[in-house]
Amino acid sequence: MSAAAPGGPRFVEVPWDGRRVRIEHEWVGAGAATLVFLHEGLGSRAMWRDFPARLAAALGMRGLVYSRPGYGKSTPRAPGERWEPDFMHRQAHEVLPALLDALGVTGPAWFYGHSDGGSIALLFAARFPRRTAGVIAAAPHIFVEDLSVESIERTRAAYLETDLRERLARYHDDVDSAFWGWNDAWLHPPFRAWSIEEEIGAIASPVLAVQGRDDEYGTLAQVRGVAARVAGCRLLELAGCGHSPHRDQPEAVIRAAVQFAGSR
Repeated sequence: MSAAAPGGPRFVEVPWDGRRVRIEHEWVGAGAATLVFLHEGLGSRAMWRDFPARLAAALGMRGLVYSRPGYGKSTPRAPGERWEPDFMHRQAHEVLPALLDALGVTGPAWFYGHSDGGSIALLFAARFPRRTAGVIAAAPHIFVEDLSVESIERTRAAYLETDLRERLARYHDDVDSAFWGWNDAWLHPPFRAWSIEEEIGAIASPVLAVQGRDDEYGTLAQVRGVAARVAGCRLLELAGCGHSPHRDQPEAVIRAAVQFAGSR
């Protein structure tokens, strides 16, 4: 299938929310198994840099990296569109399976999700056990903490008052679509009640939950909550590491991922 060949970003259209959305994606590495990368709340395909290729190579898997609708070069949010508190559920239950179908990924896949992407990976695994071989969830959110909201409020101020908008614009065709979709959703008062703690108890696949001990967007209660609810979950808590383990300590993450996935 031509879409599976490596060589930079490609595009595929999938039906979603009453329209067709274009999704930017890229294949890296090679192997029989597929490893899907799910980016953070302000991320995109390009913002991963070389980590997906490095991890896919270490695991001997074919890596799929994509930008969710609203991000990167994928279709931006529609005018006036606001993401509701279930926005991560909709990505996990609607967009991701549609993307995998469009790209011919039919067998169980592995997932590496960061931050919001980690939550999406866990939600997908809970809903689609037969399509999930395993999950590596880095700095996932399973409930809303004051620390998260306070950090996101500071990020909003930085977007309005510093060069953050210009820096993010390097990675998003419509940077306001990406930023305000995420920021408005997280700071919308009803989102404070958001939780996936009960849902993830249905996960049957192996999970490695990773978090930095200096994470500015969440406490260790997040990954420890995953371990308390998912049978056989392994924990990796990294000292001297913030919210992005794949950037702060990529070698440690890759070693742990190889030990985790390679033992299956």
